Amino acid sequence: MSGRPDIEALEAHRLDLQAKLDGGKTSDDRNRMGQFATPTALAREILSHGLRLLPEREKIRFLDPGIGTGSFYSALRAVAPEERIETAEGFEIDAHYSEPARALWQETPLDIRLEDFTRAKAAGQGANLLICNPPYVRHHHLDGPEKAELQHRTEDACGVKINGLSGLYCYFMGLSHPFMAEDGIAAWLIPSEFMGVNYGRMLKRYLLEKVTLLQIHRYDPADVQFDDALVSSAVVWIKNTPPPHEHSVTFSYGGTLAKPAISREVPAAELANESKWTRYPQAEKAAQKADITLGDLLDIKRGIATGDNSFFIMDRDQIEERGLPMKCFRPVLPSSRYLPEDEIRSDANGWPLIDKQLFLLDTRFPEDEIARIYPALAAYLATGTKGEKAVSGRYLCRARKPWYAQENRPAAPIICTYMGRSRAGGKPFRFMLNHSQATACNTYLLLYPKPLLAQAAKKNPDIMRTVWEFLNEIDSDELLGHGRVYGGGLHKLEPKELRGFPADGLIARLPEIKPLNQQLGLFEKAVA
Repeated sequence: MSGRPDIEALEAHRLDLQAKLDGGKTSDDRNRMGQFATPTALAREILSHGLRLLPEREKIRFLDPGIGTGSFYSALRAVAPEERIETAEGFEIDAHYSEPARALWQETPLDIRLEDFTRAKAAGQGANLLICNPPYVRHHHLDGPEKAELQHRTEDACGVKINGLSGLYCYFMGLSHPFMAEDGIAAWLIPSEFMGVNYGRMLKRYLLEKVTLLQIHRYDPADVQFDDALVSSAVVWIKNTPPPHEHSVTFSYGGTLAKPAISREVPAAELANESKWTRYPQAEKAAQKADITLGDLLDIKRGIATGDNSFFIMDRDQIEERGLPMKCFRPVLPSSRYLPEDEIRSDANGWPLIDKQLFLLDTRFPEDEIARIYPALAAYLATGTKGEKAVSGRYLCRARKPWYAQENRPAAPIICTYMGRSRAGGKPFRFMLNHSQATACNTYLLLYPKPLLAQAAKKNPDIMRTVWEFLNEIDSDELLGHGRVYGGGLHKLEPKELRGFPADGLIARLPEIKPLNQQLGLFEKAVA
């Protein structure tokens, strides 16, 4: 059916219209409103899958709460017989898109409502096929009163109060509940981030308790679905009926909905106790609750945020050319691409033995004292206070006293790259053993031993090597399951996510601190 000339001609016209309308807006405007159109092939893949979930002869009542120019409606017409489409409706808040879309589809049954879906009232039978790529608007683009009202309306609609840090797409999903017919099918093309972050907890509760969660398909993050939005995409399939007893959910990954690279069934009861759904389908079972975590042994922090690396970080030649005092600098590690080895050796001064040696300007001398003792440094600092884009006026700098003093981040014995890409045969995150006195910027996580571990390491320096070896032996999939993923295969690991990683296996290698359970009371098993 996808070969019908009128359908293909209209889709070609729609794509031209989409490009023209997108070109009439700035990228900032589209980011603020979350306007990212669904590619034709992806839309048709989703609609084809949706039809397989509906009873074969059931008439279709279609709804798209964020219709744009109608990519999903066009896909529906391409994969379903025209006589099977009973009704079709869409919401679009932006007249820039809705009016041209109305003109495009005026000879078809599609009714496009120029209206804010988050304020709309449900009426009629309800949709039995709801397909939507909701606006990807981050929470910081929603003001306080707007969030509170969205939370209130969403709770009324679906019985779950969405977390205030959620993006607009989470509210769209909850608000759509009254618009669905009983036993209706819905598909949501959304960022997969909700599966592994705290704010997604309430959305996951809705999916497990208020409807039947049928399937979550995650696309390979290296295969970005949207050219202009760097997000990792998932399609969430639900049925508007309470979940059956002992229900299982299909988790699939990579490939297509029809032919995923990997797929498996996960009991809903397991999902209710698993905070990181991103572990599936690769994980064979839910992560066991750890008696002790890395956060019990290590203080894990982001590296230094200088406010302007180009101003505060220099190599030795730049320092000498400007006549600046080395006493006011400390060594800092360069980007990980300049660290070929995962063990950073040190010279007698504590400087790392690497080709690209860098130094961080960091002093707490008052400005008048600097002017008296180090006039060249005073002159350099003065260059950072001039102009509309003065370094001293930047958010991080103006919050510091004095503005050129850096955060207290001593050299850490172990550092970890904060972001990375998953490559065949490689690991997205690197753990490095640091023998030098070099600190690191916020492209790294800094791992410091907590008192019990530090005390043991003082007696036996090899303990930190044991910790480093343990970290490097962590299975990549397990580590990725604790972090976050973005489009293009970019992974991120926050300090709190690494802190939560189980460390029982590490304790087994450290007889010096095995009594940790008696000292901290961390090994008591929870009673079911």
